[in-house]
Amino acid sequence: MSFNFKKLDIPDVILIEPRIFRDERGFFMESYKSSEFKKFGIEDNFIQTNQSRSKKGVLRGLHFQRDPQVQAKLVQVISGEIFDVAVDIRKNSPYYGKWISEILSDENKNMLYIPAGFAHGFCVLSDEADVVYSCDKEYAPETESGIIWNDPDLNINWPLSDVIVSEKDQKLRNFREIDIGVKYV
Repeated sequence: MSFNFKKLDIPDVILIEPRIFRDERGFFMESYKSSEFKKFGIEDNFIQTNQSRSKKGVLRGLHFQRDPQVQAKLVQVISGEIFDVAVDIRKNSPYYGKWISEILSDENKNMLYIPAGFAHGFCVLSDEADVVYSCDKEYAPETESGIIWNDPDLNINWPLSDVIVSEKDQKLRNFREIDIGVKYV
């Protein structure tokens, strides 16, 4: 098996540890293998891949898309280190309004599977970070939404206090002010 799948405190969010083959030339690993993901219950068909580069202290998020474009994501860091966060926004979920975080880096090579119905954000801990994430639905600006990163009800313990947030993300609303429109299945 090329991956170790680990259910987290919110069991639908899965930490994926790839098997890494290292030698004097460098390393080799599989980043995705449909058959192994499906064996573990991750059946999403990833159809769009995005990449961002951000400097230390940049905080992106908390973003999500509304129905019918609700996205599942597979997040990985190809250089640098981030504090990655997923917030359960599925109404009637036992974890509704709860968040989970993981450190993802080019060193640990771990990936985070975030199913549809979660808001996602991250904060860059290294001097710079390149983040790649695959989505199971295409980006649709008309369904784009988000939650303010420092929402007092979510109370996310971001590791940096001095963050750089885009003007757009600074205008996002609080969790309780948003009609999320994502149902728990």
